[in-house]
Amino acid sequence: MPTVLRWGPYRAFFYSNEGSEPPHIHVRSGDKEAKFWLHDLDVAVNAGFPAHEIGDMIRHLRNNREALVKAWHEHFGN
Repeated sequence: MPTVLRWGPYRAFFYSNEGSEPPHIHVRSGDKEAKFWLHDLDVAVNAGFPAHEIGDMIRHLRNNREALVKAWHEHFGN
């Protein structure tokens, strides 16, 4: 689970066995986790985050999207 980005209580990471899926990022804080598709930052899965927190995460991820996509391709080699 390579961590790509940290801010506040959040950790953005990849699961190493998910390289066959389209590029995406997981964000975890405590026992909550969400998954975002990197092409449009839509929420694929939300396990516990309230809507306002998801919105804040999307804004932060959008500001770092280019680096996240680059990290995906470097990690998975595609």
